[in-house]
Amino acid sequence: MNRRICANHSKALPMWAVLCLVTAIAATAGLAACGGPGGSSSPTPMATVTATATPSAPPSPTTTPTATPTATTTLSLYFLRGEALGVAERRVPQTTKPATAATEALLAGPTAAEKAAGLASAVPRGARLIGLSIDGTTARVNLSAQFAAGGGSLSMQARVAQIVYTLTRFPTIRAVDFILDGALVETLGGEGMILQAGQTRADWRDFEPAIFVESPGVGAVLGNPFAVSGTASVFEGSFQARLVDAGGGELASATIQASRGAPDRGRYRKSITFATTATKGELIVYSQSMEDGSSQNEVRIPVTFARQ
Repeated sequence: MNRRICANHSKALPMWAVLCLVTAIAATAGLAACGGPGGSSSPTPMATVTATATPSAPPSPTTTPTATPTATTTLSLYFLRGEALGVAERRVPQTTKPATAATEALLAGPTAAEKAAGLASAVPRGARLIGLSIDGTTARVNLSAQFAAGGGSLSMQARVAQIVYTLTRFPTIRAVDFILDGALVETLGGEGMILQAGQTRADWRDFEPAIFVESPGVGAVLGNPFAVSGTASVFEGSFQARLVDAGGGELASATIQASRGAPDRGRYRKSITFATTATKGELIVYSQSMEDGSSQNEVRIPVTFARQ
């Protein structure tokens, strides 16, 4: 039986059967290549590219150029408060000729703010500086003839005192020679006031008020602490100082003692400490009456406070 079965399987297939078989195999292979029934094609593999962004440097902050503070020179100008001397402080662009700058500023007169603080000038409008030189400790100031125009003897004396005090505020100057339009002055004004060479402060002490505050002057910028200095001719040489803000609130007070009492004149210097957030204020100095304690010889000096 086994031999019969094997013989049956070994019989050759008819040609038509072979062709059918070959066709079927080819069709199956094509179907597999097309991805199976439905005819959809497989997606073509794509390379994945990962792009790593390089972080850009953070923008640098915009730097605002810092303005370089303008260098200044502080000048002390001696004007008049009533019939006595009063001082103003001015800040001007830095100069290598401060004595010249101070004289020119004095001749130009007080500013509106200085006038509001009670300062005036005996120097006639239009007077100008022609030249200024320093010979040793003497300043030779050449003024236009307008300096001698108008006014009586008191006015002449006051304008001379203003020039003398303004120039002798500089430590290297002790005396002043007056020249008008190139000629050395011997007499000044229509009344012929004698004006010898080498004028000093000692010649004009009568123009110093009872409490003469030379520093700070009107318009000063006060640091903390600050110094009050000048001369005084008051009973026992003692007087009071108060620093107030713009609203009148007291920031500091002190008793100041001069080196001499009236009728003599003594020098004084006092350091005062204060604290405030205000920007402006006033220094008030005064003596007290021995009879009733009332305020006498009062001087008010508007000031600005430096940032603390």
